[in-house]
Amino acid sequence: MTYSIVARDAATGELGVAVQSHWFSVGTVVTWAEAGVGAVATQSFAEPAYGPKGLSLMKLGLGAPAALAALVSADSGQARRQVAMVDAHGSVAVHTGDGCIAEAGHVTGDGVSAQANMMRTAGVWPAMLAAYQNTGGPLRGRLMAALDGGEAAGGDVRGRQSAAMLIVPASSSGQPWRDRVVDLRVDDSPDPLGELRRLVTVQRAYQHMEAAEERELAGDMEGSLAEYQAARPLLQGNDEATFWSAILLADSGRVDEARALFADIVTREPGWAELVRRLPAAGLLRNGEATVTLLLG
Repeated sequence: MTYSIVARDAATGELGVAVQSHWFSVGTVVTWAEAGVGAVATQSFAEPAYGPKGLSLMKLGLGAPAALAALVSADSGQARRQVAMVDAHGSVAVHTGDGCIAEAGHVTGDGVSAQANMMRTAGVWPAMLAAYQNTGGPLRGRLMAALDGGEAAGGDVRGRQSAAMLIVPASSSGQPWRDRVVDLRVDDSPDPLGELRRLVTVQRAYQHMEAAEERELAGDMEGSLAEYQAARPLLQGNDEATFWSAILLADSGRVDEARALFADIVTREPGWAELVRRLPAAGLLRNGEATVTLLLG
């Protein structure tokens, strides 16, 4: 009993699914996706098997409509199921059984389906689609807007408890453990959408830090520092990006800037100073003990 959205981003080919519900850990049941294959939301007396089975059928070449039809026709509990799928080509399919608890329904658009059951009003799923279609930018932001739209239109009649978002790339890398653009769950919270939004922001910051590491390894110190700088305002209360910015500045000879950043974070967590002392032994300071001396005095 929940509301969800599945979608393919026409610009990037990313495939995503997002959900909110008054149910514990909804993301472990509803959200399924595989890079280059599709995304599935299975809910309302949910049968989780629709997720892996639907993806398997789409991976074999069936479009979302054919895959969903095959699974629904074999399901004796289909009257109570609500399932939506989108495939790698943007075809969508959705089933809302007659036995789903009101208010229940779905609406589709180009490469997107919004569906809900046990809602406060019948305006939830149209509001989700409108919010998705009226929001620009990356898929994660559009999915977040859809969930917000559903909540603003009334949301789950029981209230709210958990939320999740799963986004995969347009094509598989052959390494499934790497094929996650977003994979976030809020299992139990009085404000699951607020917490999901915060986690989406934190993940953006860590993606900047991953890019910073890649640029540093490639010898692009200015590019690396720019990525760390982009991460810092996204990490309110988290000094990870600031710490590594200070290290990079010190190693690059920008001592005054490095000391100013480092002194600030050490006042909040003295453990950062201990970490600096350990880095030379791990080979993670270009100038070794000299950088430690510059930062700690």
